[in-house]
Amino acid sequence: MATANITESADTRENIIAVGQRIIGAKGFSAVGLNEILSAAGVPKGSFYHYFGSKDAFGVALLESYFDEYLADLDSTLGEPGLTVAQRLMNYWQIWQDTQSFSDCQGKCLAVKLGAEVADMSEAMRATLKRGTSGIIERLARAIQAGVEEGSLSVSEDPSSVAQSLYQLWLGASVMVKIVRNLQPFETAMASTRLMLHPVSG
Repeated sequence: MATANITESADTRENIIAVGQRIIGAKGFSAVGLNEILSAAGVPKGSFYHYFGSKDAFGVALLESYFDEYLADLDSTLGEPGLTVAQRLMNYWQIWQDTQSFSDCQGKCLAVKLGAEVADMSEAMRATLKRGTSGIIERLARAIQAGVEEGSLSVSEDPSSVAQSLYQLWLGASVMVKIVRNLQPFETAMASTRLMLHPVSG
């Protein structure tokens, strides 16, 4: 019985996070009240503080969950068998373009959506964003290094610098896509990415 209660508690917590990710991904953190999230999740407001000490703590848990899933997907993309490292990296940017669009991203663009908003609002959330984005950049740097060693791409700077520049390029492009409401910034980012990585096709 105790195990069932623990599982049910974990499921409820994950449900609140999943619903919150979808709603906050569409509207932003400040614009969404706890009542909206809890109502959509079918959870009484009194129960919220059983799982999260505050909205700020909920935001940290939300971002941690987001980055856990994001990094697992990134590891899968960068480890896809039968492809060169260059092909895996270019697939990653294509997936980014497909999931971080200006239409409703259903929580898939949480780092883009919340980065500027919460970094000045919450030190705990800013630190979580920093850890998550650092994890992305580190994985990209390792992949770029592997691609150079493999011979499927060529870079003029050290892999860590290139990875950081590329991540910042795509983060900025994602914001611009939301502003101009078309995919031109992604097309420009993709062209710049090819220039920076010199991927060998094929």
